[in-house]
Amino acid sequence: MAKQVTVYSTQSCPWCVKAKDFLKECHIKFEEKDVGVDEEARDVMLEKTGQMGVPVIDIEGSEPIIGFDVEAIKEALADELKGR
Repeated sequence: MAKQVTVYSTQSCPWCVKAKDFLKECHIKFEEKDVGVDEEARDVMLEKTGQMGVPVIDIEGSEPIIGFDVEAIKEALADELKGR
């Protein structure tokens, strides 16, 4: 069963676009939360990370990944990425 992935981002963040594009290229489904307009999502992100930096990638079962860290994403999604 695929892990639940949430990407906290803003419309003006180029690293957020890169992170989402990477997930799409890997055929990983994710839910996007725009913390620039969604106050509830922003509060959840702040509670999880203690900071306002984006992107924050929350992968079920792992620590939230702050920033576009390809290696951390690959590690957290190793089972989903096997054979790709």
